[in-house]
Amino acid sequence: MEISLIINGHVFEFKPGQTILEVAEAHDIQIPTLCHLKGLTPTGSCRICVVEVERARSLMAACCTPAAPGMDVKTESARVVSARKTILELLLASGNHNCGLPGSESGSWSDFQLRVQSEDGASELCPAWGDCRLQDLAFRYQVKANRFSNIPSPYLPEMKNPLIVRDFSRCILCGRCVQACNEVQVNRAISFGYRGKDTKIVASGDGPLFQSECVFCGECIQACPTGALVEKKARYAWRPADTEKIRTTCPYCGVGCQQWLHVRNGRIVKVTGVENAQPNRGRLCVKGRFGYDFIYSEDRLKTPLVREENGTFREASWDEALYLVANRFKQIIADHGPDALAGVSCARSINEDSYNMQKLFRAVIKTNNIDHCART
Repeated sequence: MEISLIINGHVFEFKPGQTILEVAEAHDIQIPTLCHLKGLTPTGSCRICVVEVERARSLMAACCTPAAPGMDVKTESARVVSARKTILELLLASGNHNCGLPGSESGSWSDFQLRVQSEDGASELCPAWGDCRLQDLAFRYQVKANRFSNIPSPYLPEMKNPLIVRDFSRCILCGRCVQACNEVQVNRAISFGYRGKDTKIVASGDGPLFQSECVFCGECIQACPTGALVEKKARYAWRPADTEKIRTTCPYCGVGCQQWLHVRNGRIVKVTGVENAQPNRGRLCVKGRFGYDFIYSEDRLKTPLVREENGTFREASWDEALYLVANRFKQIIADHGPDALAGVSCARSINEDSYNMQKLFRAVIKTNNIDHCART
């Protein structure tokens, strides 16, 4: 039996159990969201996705309202747009959201921006400029920035850990980071704490992240729709507009997680997971997301070194180094047998390289002394 509803005057079929948002997305109709994470339990907390349903007493949150046969939905009616603008204006007044938006004629929005900029100790307006869903929607709905009085956050930014900046003054309490931590990565390191105006995202008794269950996978950063959670190394150093995105496979293990390298002037400045790619579907571990700057280490060897008899090292060509290693292997086998050699395969290599490593030792050198460094 086919069931259908009407969205913006057009009839669309849907499957039982789908929400209004899911039906709209399936037919390329854009309904804005801030709190919604695809595939997870909808919360309806941000209310940006409200739509007008005929005969309904109030506007309905599309992310958590089940589609019903014959339902007549309007996604951009005057009533809907007005509600979304008010919601955005309230969110902008809830902290240090110093987006480059116009203010009212009597306001002094630029003064507020300068104050926030001074508090951040930065020369730019916002660490998430160009990568902020709240800002995108404020521009889309032409929101006035200071219609409501700004309410400063009572909580100072957390800078104690080496990887993630938690700026509570830019948090809109959408809950995406909590869902990403608890339902996507299942680390259960953060949750909502306190009540009312004192509500905040807390970790293990409201302590710093490094004293909690957090494993610094950074999934919360990728989920955050504002500048509340940013990568410390990329803060104010990365903008989507001035970087090139290059897709690659994470080099750290054989799982094959797909990454976006954000490259500026030939240098990686940030790494994010590819949302719709297998096997990770946007997820990354702490090494995959944050461990990219080792390639720029000044201590990294770029040329083989050969130890002389006096203990000093000299640079050598690859041909000389490989020839020396092969001859030493042959000599050890001749003097002491193949079991005098052992190999350790690198856990950061791809599976094919580990396979070739064990074939070298088992089939060529004739020993089973081959191990893998993941166990250490």
